[in-house]
Amino acid sequence: MKITKAVITAAAPKQRRLPLQTLVDRDGTEKSVLAIQIAEACRARIEEICIVVFPGDEAEYADVAGDHAARLTFVPQPQPLGYAHAVYCARQFVGQDPFLHLVGDHLWVSQTEPGCAQQLVEVASTQGCAVSAVMATRENRLPSFGAVGGQRVPGHSDLYRIQLVLEKPTPTEAEQHLIVPGLRAGYYLCFFGMHVLTPTIMAILDQHQSSGTWADAGFSAALSELARREQYLALEQPNRRYDLGSRYGILTAQLALALSGPDRDDVLSELLALLATRELASPGR
Repeated sequence: MKITKAVITAAAPKQRRLPLQTLVDRDGTEKSVLAIQIAEACRARIEEICIVVFPGDEAEYADVAGDHAARLTFVPQPQPLGYAHAVYCARQFVGQDPFLHLVGDHLWVSQTEPGCAQQLVEVASTQGCAVSAVMATRENRLPSFGAVGGQRVPGHSDLYRIQLVLEKPTPTEAEQHLIVPGLRAGYYLCFFGMHVLTPTIMAILDQHQSSGTWADAGFSAALSELARREQYLALEQPNRRYDLGSRYGILTAQLALALSGPDRDDVLSELLALLATRELASPGR
């Protein structure tokens, strides 16, 4: 299975400004979040990228895309009808091809080469099926992520056959339905913000749209349906994802980038100085 297309969803009202933010990348250069995301896709040998945007945001996104603007296709999401609808808006771009999907409010920092998306694309190509990246996540973070349940693929320590997907489950729901053998107690496999999906997902979304269950189904329900129709795997990532829309999300992502680059020692020195200043300023000192 050859994957050369990618879809980045960035049209949600609370999400649409995040890809336009400027950060210092791990190489020490200032870049937009969007440019960093596009570079992540390009490292996975993606050739064409569709960005689902709020209508009218196209020019601003093109301006911050850096050297990769020529490979971009913009598709507007006319109404804020949710995540599933945003992915569905890219159906003509996707056609009958598998595609890499990145959410526009995340950044990823890999601990080793290859990059996060490249690892995912390579596994999907080898296995010939849809694969979602996941990360073992403490149960107190469940309200922020979709989560999966399944069984480990024999012979693989980081690959799971997905049986069920739940969107932001409660700890009770996760304990009842999403226990994965081999994970630490209190941890669940939550989405990493990137997927390789087959054209089947668009067919499923089209059925939801046609049946009028659009608003109720959601993207996680579509992914659960995908698991029932065909082989669908989860790849546990050893890397880190950063939700930019969470509290201090942009700050945390910036620190992660800085601490994984050549300025690591300088950044650590500044952080230690800041902590020392705060300690001296504490009451009673």
